[in-house]
Amino acid sequence: MMDKRILAPVVVTIVLVLYFTGFLVVAVNIIDPLWVKIVGSVVPLILMGVSVYVLVERVKEIRGGEEDDLSKY
Repeated sequence: MMDKRILAPVVVTIVLVLYFTGFLVVAVNIIDPLWVKIVGSVVPLILMGVSVYVLVERVKEIRGGEEDDLSKY
């Protein structure tokens, strides 16, 4: 069962990945020059990867007991 504290980061990551996927589809289908298609494809792919990486790190923090990172400072 999913913890309530994990639900928000998962939802935000799903929304971001869907947004970047939409941007990727538009960049590939509408823009004409090849180099613009490549840049328009690579940037969203990198951002999707970073979003998933941050989600995995956040889930590890929550499961490890570090619920609030600001409490350290």
